[in-house]
Amino acid sequence: MMNKSETKLVALDDLAVGNRYLSREFPLDTAQIKDFARNFDPQPFHLDEFAAAQSFFGGLAASGWHTAAITMRLMVESVPFSEGLIGAGVEISWPCPTRPGDVLRTESTIVGIVPSKSRPGRGIVTLQTDTFNQDGEQVQKLVSKLLAFRRGAK
Repeated sequence: MMNKSETKLVALDDLAVGNRYLSREFPLDTAQIKDFARNFDPQPFHLDEFAAAQSFFGGLAASGWHTAAITMRLMVESVPFSEGLIGAGVEISWPCPTRPGDVLRTESTIVGIVPSKSRPGRGIVTLQTDTFNQDGEQVQKLVSKLLAFRRGAK
């Protein structure tokens, strides 16, 4: 388990299935949830406590896209790919809602590495990033295909 601040930047050559990266914690409050929703996902269950209480969620819930944005921030800070996190596709699910007062953290694990046959300087890394709240409940599962480069290649 590694934190980006504790490790050097890594290239494709340095990666192995099973490598795991942990993020810092990210506290989330009602104002952040409503602000994101107003700008990007203006649905009543993200904006209004009364409407949210009457909804499927039974209370105010952050947009899944807000959870995804926080997850991306935490991944950028904790996954030390030398050329950054360059996405080639994702699968995402939200097993339970993110709520005001939640403190989120991520655990990212490399679950696959496929070197390119046509471009030997790069490969695709499959990274599973699980986002948890302070109670250890998984609020998001993200499986990303990321472009990674060998040392000295682009």
